[in-house]
Amino acid sequence: MTWGADRLTVRYGSGPALTEVSVDCVPGEILAVVGGDGAGKSTLLRALANIGPPSTGTLRLPPPGHTGYVPADGGVFPDLTIDEHLDFVSAAYDLSGWQTRADELLTRTDLSPFGDRLAGNLSGGQRRKLAAAMALLPRPELLILDEVTTGVDPVSRMGLWRLIAGAAAEGAAVVFATSYLDEAERATTVALLHRGRILAYGPPGAITADVPGTVTNGPTAGTTGRAWRRGRTWRQWDPGATRLVTDEISLEDAAIIAELQAEGESR
Repeated sequence: MTWGADRLTVRYGSGPALTEVSVDCVPGEILAVVGGDGAGKSTLLRALANIGPPSTGTLRLPPPGHTGYVPADGGVFPDLTIDEHLDFVSAAYDLSGWQTRADELLTRTDLSPFGDRLAGNLSGGQRRKLAAAMALLPRPELLILDEVTTGVDPVSRMGLWRLIAGAAAEGAAVVFATSYLDEAERATTVALLHRGRILAYGPPGAITADVPGTVTNGPTAGTTGRAWRRGRTWRQWDPGATRLVTDEISLEDAAIIAELQAEGESR
């Protein structure tokens, strides 16, 4: 069964947070949701977790108790220990024989030595790994992670990515929101959101291959308004130029160009 959303529209007040959004969350695959602040990433993930405001469209979700969800605001309680968090999840999901799974997850997250430590005394990376371990404990069919790697150190990011890849390898459909385009490039499918609408959707390689025109490096931004900083140089997009086979366009380039096109069409 493929989970996901079909023509999903969500409104906050009078304005839409999502408009006609369709995504597939395929077992064994990873869907990355990317976009700037206010793009609708968290709204989409909350809808897939079956929480949030009323919506129109169709949601295809697992039965209750078969979804794991890590919200953007943390998902842990500062006055509970690591072990108490896992006890809480086991009771909430009515799990049996869960201790072996819990021990495995604590080992994989390097949290085993800190079982009696309060979450409020953990580092940011440790709290995010604990939240991920809680979501993974019941072996969910759909795993939803909202900015789980944001603000953590590179080593913790690597550890979290091992968990994400491991969950997909075990058969879970994984959907995660991220601000890191290099992470999104590891996903099976990418959904680029902008102002509540999908601008691009598909495998990372297909999205970069579909970029029109060409992108070049230069010492200055030029005067076209189609340039962005990359390290010490500027990237410049020329939509009318013939693209060369040797052009190297990253997913970050593709995301920026898609937003430039959208902004141009809206004027």
